[in-house]
Formats: sequence, C-alpha cells, structure tokens
Amino acid sequence: MEMSKSVPLGRIRNIGIIAHIDAGKTTITERILYYTGRSHKMGEVHDGEAIMDWMPDEQERGITITSAVTTCHWMDAEIHIIDTPGHVDFTVEVERSLRVLDGAIGVFCAVGGVEPQSETVWHQADKYRVPKIAFVNKLDRIGADFFGTVRQIKEKLGASPLLLQIPVGIEHSFQGVIDLINMKQIVWDEDTLGATYRTYEISGELLEDAKKYREQLIESVAEVDDEVMEAYLSEAPISMDTLHNAIRKATIDLKLVPVLCGSALRNKGIQPLLDAIVRYLPNPLDIPPAEGTDPDTGKTVKCVASRSAPLVALVFKVMMDQGRKLSYVRVYSGRLRTGAEVYNSVKKTKERVARIMAMHANKRERIDEATAGNIVGVTGLKEATTGDTLCDRSHPVLLESMEFNEPVISVAIEPKSTDDQEKIELALSKLAAEDPTFRVRFDEDTGQTIISGMGELHLEVLVSRMKREFNTRVNVGKPQVVFRETIEQTAESEVVFEREIGGRQHFGKVWLRVSPAARGEGNRIINEISDGVIPHEFVPAIQEGVNESLVSGVVMGYPVVDVTVTLLGGEFRESLSSELAFKVAASMACKEGLEKGRPILLEPIMKVEIIIPESFMGDILGDIQARGGQIEELVSKKGIEIIQAIVPLSRMFGYSTSLRSATQGRGTFTMHFSHFDHVSDRRKGL
Repeated sequence: MEMSKSVPLGRIRNIGIIAHIDAGKTTITERILYYTGRSHKMGEVHDGEAIMDWMPDEQERGITITSAVTTCHWMDAEIHIIDTPGHVDFTVEVERSLRVLDGAIGVFCAVGGVEPQSETVWHQADKYRVPKIAFVNKLDRIGADFFGTVRQIKEKLGASPLLLQIPVGIEHSFQGVIDLINMKQIVWDEDTLGATYRTYEISGELLEDAKKYREQLIESVAEVDDEVMEAYLSEAPISMDTLHNAIRKATIDLKLVPVLCGSALRNKGIQPLLDAIVRYLPNPLDIPPAEGTDPDTGKTVKCVASRSAPLVALVFKVMMDQGRKLSYVRVYSGRLRTGAEVYNSVKKTKERVARIMAMHANKRERIDEATAGNIVGVTGLKEATTGDTLCDRSHPVLLESMEFNEPVISVAIEPKSTDDQEKIELALSKLAAEDPTFRVRFDEDTGQTIISGMGELHLEVLVSRMKREFNTRVNVGKPQVVFRETIEQTAESEVVFEREIGGRQHFGKVWLRVSPAARGEGNRIINEISDGVIPHEFVPAIQEGVNESLVSGVVMGYPVVDVTVTLLGGEFRESLSSELAFKVAASMACKEGLEKGRPILLEPIMKVEIIIPESFMGDILGDIQARGGQIEELVSKKGIEIIQAIVPLSRMFGYSTSLRSATQGRGTFTMHFSHFDHVSDRRKGL
C-alpha cells in the first residue's frame, strides 16, 4: 500500500497518540493498523508482539521507548500515525513528534483518569498548539469511571471536553457506545475481533441519558459556532454536515476537545475513533503555515503547504538502523525527491537524498518522492541532526529548532575488557547522534567515560542497547562530582629558580600576587612588571607557568578558578636567565601564593526548576532544604507550583526517582549548571 502521490493535501492527517504510560496508546495503534488493513494480525503489548514496539527493550519492558511512524488509510484519507512513549524519561520523543504533528489523540485510562505524564504531554501539545481528540480507554476494567475521567480532563488539563459518545454499561458489563451525533447504539461483534459492528436504536432505559447528553453536546457547539447557535435558538433541525463542520472548526481552533470512548484491548470503539480523526483533526492546509526565517536576511518566511512551493522540511529524529543513518523528515512544503540535492540551512551544507521511505514501524517501502504533508524516512543525509531544516538552496529557510532539556543524571561506564574499548566509542557516538538528551564526555580527572541522560530508566535502556545492538559489555558505576578550587584571601609570593640543567645555569626570579575574584569571573593574569625589570620576551613564559599551575590546585589537585594573578616583578640576569627558568619560577610562585591564600574547595551548584501539583509543596520545599538547597523563587499557576532553587550537584543524583515517588509521579524537574560555590557553606544547612 504505497503512499499515493494522488492523495490531495486535504485528505492527509498527521497525528500522534499521546498519553501516560500504560494508558493503551500502543494497543490502540495496533487496532487501527488491523482495522485499516495495514496489518493482518493484532500484536499485543503484553505478549511482546506489538508491531509498533519493535525494539527488544520495548518488548521486554512492555513500554514504548522510541516513536514509531506508520501510514494507513481510512475513509479515503491517508493517516500518518506516530505512537509516542509515555514514560517521563523519554519526553524528548514526544516533544520532537509533537513538533511535526498536525493533530493528536490523547488516550486516558478510565481507571487511572488523567495521570501525571498525560498532563505533561497534553501541555507539550498545547505549547505547539496541536488540536486534540480524547479517547477514554479501558472501560471494561474494574474501577473504570468514564464521567470521572472527563471531569479530570476539564479540571486538570483546563480543556473543554465535548462528549460525542457515552458508554453502554461499565466494567465487566461494558457492551458498546451510544453515538450522540447520530443517536444510535453501537455494539461490536466479538467473533470478528471487532472488525464488524452493528448499530441499533437506543434501548429505552438509555434513551433519557442519551437525550440529555445530546442536548449538552449541541449547547457546547452552539457556544462556539454561530450557525449552530442560530439553529439551536430557533429550534430548527441541525444537519449532520453543519454539526460535523462546527465540531471540526472548534477542534482545530483549540476551543473544544471531542471525547470518544471504548476498550482497545476488547476491540471496541476504534472505528468511530478513526472516523473522528478524519472528520475533526486538521489536514496540513487547516493549520497555519510553518514559519521560518531567511538565514540571509532574517525575514520571516511562511512555508505554505503546497507541493509547488520551494522545499521546506524538518529533520525531527535521527536513528541508526543496521549501521546506516535514517532521518525522519516532515515535509512542510514542496517536494523531496530521491537523488535530489538539498540544502541544510542549519549546518550550511549540501546533502544528497539517497532513498525515501514510507515508514511502517521498523518496516518500510521505497518511494520516489515525498511531498508537502508527508512524514517519511530518508537515508543519505550525512550531516543532518535532530532539528535541522532541509530546503532549496535558492530559497533558504531556517525553521525554529527544537529545544531540549539538559540531561539531569549521569553514570560512569568503563569497558569490561580491552576488546570492548573500541566498541564503546562507536556505540556511544551512534547513540548520541540519535538522542539529543544523551551526552557523553571523558573525564580526564578520573579516566572514566561519563554518560548523561534524563533519568535512570533512560540510561538503563541506553546501556542495554549498547550491549544488544553493539555487543559491548560495560561496567556501570556512580559518577563523581568534579570539584574546583579557589582562594579566600590575597597573598604575595616571591620565588627564585636557580639550577644547572644540561650543563647550563638557569636563573629566574618572579614576584606575584594572587587574589580572589568574584564567582564565575574566571582566571585573569595582569602584568604590572615595570619596564626594564624583566625583558618583554620572557613575559609569555611567566604567563605560561602561571596558567600551568592553575590547572591543578593545592587542596586536592582540582582546577583553580576565579583567581586574579598580578605579575609584580622579579629579577633578570644577563646570560643566565631563560624562558624555562621564568616559567618554573612563575609556576612555583603561583603555587606558593595559592597555599598562602586560604585555598578552599568549590562544588558545582545547579539551577533547578521543579514543577509539582500544589498539594506536594511543603514536602518538596523541605526536601530541597535538606539537600542544602536555597529556594530562589516560587510561582503559582493553575493548580501547579513552580519552584526555582539552587542545589549542590552532589545532592541531586537520583533526584528524578525520589521526586517521582514523593509526588506520585506527577513532579518534573529540569537542572542546569549555575556556578561553583564553597563546599563548607553549602554543607552547613545539611
């Protein structure tokens, strides 16, 4: 089933499925693929057979780690679906998917209601102004509460839910749904795995409820649509087309969120969801054109969703596939052709498109070209990384790049054997190319490789992938904080270096002053040596000696920061003085000055932003203070509290786990380096 060139833009839907872990996103996607004829067997997450969860780690853990892309057809529409992860450690996957989607389905578990990660991803979708449909899943489960979940959608997410359906029965008695627009009862056939269903007149005992909710539906739509309002007030009949169009417009304008329901695992409710995707979620023409800037002039460029416009596309994900780099690309305007040369406006390089593929999870079909509105996989892009724009060299455009949070947790890794050493470097470079929130650095102080990511699970999965995909065995340890050193008072030092080296006498005398600078100011060397005291040609050697001595301090050998070294004078002897002598004398004088200047250890202090529901405020503030942190600012916003604090890095390892457990998984935080500060000052509050 190839991606057809003839599908008009108006018939394309680019949608994502977003939700908390375990709400049933992947099961819904599997059912969609089955009912649209894209797959001929239903894969089950709990059996480790889901088509969209194709990575071994995903199948073992029963969670989605990497966004999978697929294409299917329904009601003459071509639907591109991205199944996104629900775990907080993988929010980068959701972020970069939402950046390129036109619409989203928010899936909610009828038992769990609006869960923490649902809030996070819903607000991410709001940030990109993505229209949404809500699907309340798992209505057959004990404890299911459809109306309670809808209430939470309203209260916790600030959305305006529009009920298009209500359930028939609940928990073990859940049978089907009532379609409030057509006023029909829908029941799915068990013996066809839900592929066929029947519609009935609404049974007597349910009719009153159905009429009540149908009335509420019309009222809600009338509030945002003039045509429906006029018909409603004059009690005139409202045609189906009028109602569908009004709901579509209100959904795209982010005024209403249509709500449907069912049980994906029991094969109930999927076809009406597909109908709603096509009817109410936007096509590429419905949404405002993507905006970029002309890198040459800085002017705003509107990227109109037209196949005849110049090419503009965004690389939103990069992954290594059997050793080859595969770039996921959303085409906003124009055409992307196999073999064509494109311009990467971020890297300022030319790239060649080797192959273009219509994606179906980890399977793919080669196609000749992708046009505006398509989401495809591309090989051959050597330089492109996540967030890069591909365009026409004669019409350069720079789309707004994606922002990613800095990693918040690190671990040290080392090879188990010498054979693993070379493999490690290759594996890490490939994983880092895929994931913008994964960082690698080599710590020269400890000789360890430090990998950083968004949480313990994130790093666990990365280490697991190193073992599986690259056959690399590593030992995983705990990271050490790298401290810095400085001084607290000014001191002067004078050192004479006089020695015979290699049969030649060397002489140099240096007099200098070391003094503390403000935090974050860095090191400076000021030359105040009077003319004639030491010839100019020896001054660079003195400065080099000072710089070398600042690399390793006098307390524990950590780098010295925030020190001003003033060169005051010294002594020069004709024929005996040398660059070597002045360099060594300067280094010794600086070390002596540091020892006299009350040297102290500094530790890295992090700026931390914590977002929590207000009910957890007291506990989290107490915990931050117990970690030696200082609260800088508190901001309250509609049910949540934002805490800005500075905390020593050494007390923040494992914080993502403890925050999750302290807030029932509803707290999130970001952390980045702020400055270095005196260790003992920080410890006083502990």
